[in-house]
Amino acid sequence: MRFASVVGEGPDGRLVLTSRDGARLAFAEAARTLQAAVEHWEDCAPELEAQAARLERGELADALPARDVKFLAPLPRAWQFLDGSAFLSHAELMTIVFGLSPGDHSRPLMYQGLSDHFLAADDDVPLPSEADGVDFEGEFGVVVDHTPMGTPPEAAMAHIKLVVQLNDWSLRALGPAEMKTGFGFVQAKPASSMAPFAVTPGELGERWREGRVQLPLHVALNNAEFGRPHGGEMAFGFHELVAHAAHTRDLVAGTVIGSGTVSNAAYREIGSSCIAERRGIETVDLGAPVTPYMRFGDRVRMAARLGDWSPFGVIDQQVVRA
Repeated sequence: MRFASVVGEGPDGRLVLTSRDGARLAFAEAARTLQAAVEHWEDCAPELEAQAARLERGELADALPARDVKFLAPLPRAWQFLDGSAFLSHAELMTIVFGLSPGDHSRPLMYQGLSDHFLAADDDVPLPSEADGVDFEGEFGVVVDHTPMGTPPEAAMAHIKLVVQLNDWSLRALGPAEMKTGFGFVQAKPASSMAPFAVTPGELGERWREGRVQLPLHVALNNAEFGRPHGGEMAFGFHELVAHAAHTRDLVAGTVIGSGTVSNAAYREIGSSCIAERRGIETVDLGAPVTPYMRFGDRVRMAARLGDWSPFGVIDQQVVRA
């Protein structure tokens, strides 16, 4: 199934089912919001699946053209956003960019991010200053149902109900000072963005394997190709990230867990999904970074795709002065 949220009566929008080609949608009958659907998944899923099948067969007289609606983030706000850093090549390059000591990569890295607002995929991104080092970070993420404390990785897969694509905005000039405190990010991490469609793992078919999204993430900065790293190179699968997050706490239904910046060891050939990583490569190869961070008016576009198939849709955003 493929879900989206459109402008509705409240801040969580109105849940819709969308056709696989993204052209048609129908208001979900079993739940008014995606949060409600995830909270009551076992009760809602059969009815949602039946309605999605009717939509795909063209049997819903009340189906609407997708072009007639304004999409929000699938989860315009979430109870919790836990973001990992599961791609080792990215972690290694970040130690170079920020002059940090190499970390322990034997266990997942994760921090608690801002969750009360996810920007829509085509929203402008208002930020206070270009001097803060404005950067995008292309990621994948999952949304879980209620996950009990102590859930092991082999059981965590069943709690993953949806897969999403994220742009985790970062202010790189503010990050190092916050990292050195040992407490985590606040100022360096404004609201993230979410691609318009959240999909069930089954919708990805063979492209969901070993708890990983087996698709390249195509990223363009100001219409120039920036990178196409593959989601399959995660050092820890999403089931392992979920288990890590749930080690000492229950995860509330609707928790979003991010992969961290999608990155591959062959970064020189396939590029990157954030500017800081490219600056790390330039530091290694040239002795100093060359690529600047974003300025007001710059635009980033990212989509996981294989041929014409783009299951999550497209994030296409411009940075503007707040």
